[in-house]
Amino acid sequence: MRARRYLISGQVQGVGYRFFAVRVARELGLKGWVRNLSDGRVEVYAAGPARRLEDFEARLRQGPPAGEVRGVEVEYSSVDARIEGFDIR
Repeated sequence: MRARRYLISGQVQGVGYRFFAVRVARELGLKGWVRNLSDGRVEVYAAGPARRLEDFEARLRQGPPAGEVRGVEVEYSSVDARIEGFDIR
């Protein structure tokens, strides 16, 4: 089990990006959360098997059809065992 924190920049608020991230994470069986930041970026925390996190990151880089991802910063994180499911914060 691994965990990552992603900071996504571009046209990612107001385009369904959080709902997109939740759907993809649930499809992949990941745990975590997603939220909008006041600076216009979206923050995502995800935990799961390394291969699924790689797949998730690739999808985050694409984003939803209405969005435009310009950058994705990735940070390794510790696993928070208290998190269940994948939700919007």
